[in-house]
Amino acid sequence: MKPNIGKRLFQYALTSKAGFIAALIALAIGVAAELAGPFIAKTMIDDHMLAIEKPFYETTSVDGTVSYAGTHFKREDRFEAGETKGREARILQVGRSFVFVDGSVQVADGNRSFTNGTLTVTRGSDTFHYKAKALTADELYSFYKPEMPGIFQLIGWYCFFLVVSIFAEFGKTYWLQSSANKVIQKLRLDLYAHIQRLPVYFFDNLPAGKVVSRVTNDTEAVKDLFVAVLSNFTSGIVTMTGVYVALFLLDFRLGLISLFIVPLLILWIILYRKVATRYNTIIRSRLSEINAIINESIQGMSIIRVFRHQKQTQQEFEELNDDYMKHQNKMLNLNAFTSHNLVNVLRNLAFAVVLWYFGSAALGTTGSAISLGVLYAFVDVLGRLFQPITGMVNQLAVLDTSIVSSGRVFELMDETGEPVTDGTMPRYKGQVEFNDVSFAYKKDDVLKHISFTAQPGQTVALVGHTGSGKSSIINLLFRFYDPQKGTITIDGTPVKNIPKQWLRHHMGIVLQDPYLFTGTVASNVSLGDSRITREQVNKALHDVGADKLLAHLPQGFDEPVIEKGSTLSAGQRQLISFARALAFDPAILILDEATANIDTETEALIQSALEVLKKGRTTFIIAHRLSTIRSADQILVLHRGEIVERGSHDELMAQRGRYFQMYQLQSGTVAAESASSSATSSAQNDLLTGKIAFKA
Repeated sequence: MKPNIGKRLFQYALTSKAGFIAALIALAIGVAAELAGPFIAKTMIDDHMLAIEKPFYETTSVDGTVSYAGTHFKREDRFEAGETKGREARILQVGRSFVFVDGSVQVADGNRSFTNGTLTVTRGSDTFHYKAKALTADELYSFYKPEMPGIFQLIGWYCFFLVVSIFAEFGKTYWLQSSANKVIQKLRLDLYAHIQRLPVYFFDNLPAGKVVSRVTNDTEAVKDLFVAVLSNFTSGIVTMTGVYVALFLLDFRLGLISLFIVPLLILWIILYRKVATRYNTIIRSRLSEINAIINESIQGMSIIRVFRHQKQTQQEFEELNDDYMKHQNKMLNLNAFTSHNLVNVLRNLAFAVVLWYFGSAALGTTGSAISLGVLYAFVDVLGRLFQPITGMVNQLAVLDTSIVSSGRVFELMDETGEPVTDGTMPRYKGQVEFNDVSFAYKKDDVLKHISFTAQPGQTVALVGHTGSGKSSIINLLFRFYDPQKGTITIDGTPVKNIPKQWLRHHMGIVLQDPYLFTGTVASNVSLGDSRITREQVNKALHDVGADKLLAHLPQGFDEPVIEKGSTLSAGQRQLISFARALAFDPAILILDEATANIDTETEALIQSALEVLKKGRTTFIIAHRLSTIRSADQILVLHRGEIVERGSHDELMAQRGRYFQMYQLQSGTVAAESASSSATSSAQNDLLTGKIAFKA
């Protein structure tokens, strides 16, 4: 993990530190409660079940004693200080039976056999014989009876710790997941807020699908880091710590030997991540590209079908999807090789070490022999060690995916954004001046020495062929970009000295293809701005004449609108965008080919709306249809980034220059189209008349 990524993830985790701390406390309690089980089992085995083989002594007391053959016996560790002990007796297990030895037993460890009332104990070359009597089930139970209260008490403690571990597991899961959700909520909010601050030109080079993938898929992968990875690794580390504490408490030497597992696990994780990071980087990149091509295909579905581009699009998608699957399979092979295989290797090594230790050291030396209870508890605890290891190893893939996704998210958040300045400025008058402005998107200038002045309330039209620089002037006015040379001022103030949010607050735009958001007609006018009341929305729609064109809608201005307003006609969408601009009352209005896609009948209504819209504000019109800008106060003719002509319509027509040629060309085209349309209509009428006559 890169230090910067780890540090930033930790800072986000601190935003919900109370939940994480509570989860860690619950985790520690749960681990302690689970590890109490082997110790309870050890106590039950050593102090109650196998302790029946400890020496018994005859006693005259009755409490806690065993009655056998008319005599009371008590186990040696049950005697109180100063209490008198009588003759010794032993209970020893032989196979599946138990025998009673009335007397002391010098050696009890070794191979035991019972024949004809004689107990034989063989250890090495030595053999010991003792007179004994086989115990019936009832007699054996009488010796176990004093142990039952202690056994039941231990069972009660075991159930108690089991309940504690259940509640602790619930608390850990709840607090961990709720905290992770809060962290991801903040991360997504911060990421989305940063996207809002990114300059517009940033999105020219990054497809929308890739941005969406980082906001959704990558942040969801980061969530897995806090939920699955953090849960498993934290619980794994805490559990392993508790296990090793328990191992050292049971037997220091065995605990020391078992430490070899830790460096092996760390080494395995480091080697895994070196390989996995390379695969995951490609996988996340391919996923973004898949989202991008899907988004692009959905947006352009009509074009794809009209031009029969389905096969090519399908092939592009299949190539990306195949590459994605190929690297997913590589990750699958890596995970299959490193998950259970690693755990099995470590488990087998650990148990081999335990068997070697008990076989060669413990069982061979009387002085260092370990009780069966310790052995059982040690094997139980050691087995529990591999549960967290399995969980940690199985989450390695998620860990690496989360880190790669975090890097992609933070990479986007590290892109330089526009500073956000709170507040606003008074509505300016709208005097716009370009003074010797030159601008280039990359190397070559697209605007060269542009100079003009638009007085408040004037209408300035920008005309010229595609690529002449019309849209670039508007981009500079909105400060989507800043010029390399020259200055742009509004009411005498350089726009570079005005915060972008303040500057755009008093600007409005109507695009050739207006964009409508999911919602209603009314919400698309106000855009959810609380400063615009419903009365203002209705008035704006009425003033631009939208109420006439939208009168047939069942719910009127509350009619639902889907993304991009595809259920509405081009004229309806355009009038809604006009009403939006009017409702926000901008000082400067930009009309970008606002009537290009409108039919002739609707155009009259649009032109009327334009006159309402332009009143009292400085208006810039980008137009190819020169007939729509005849009334403009100033027309700027651009060619290859330069203003080659300027003036009113009549002045430019009198010059008989480029504007005159463009206007004549369009007029001729219109006339030709009109003549062609009349001829077609006449032919259709003749044909229709013939058909009617034929039917008659």
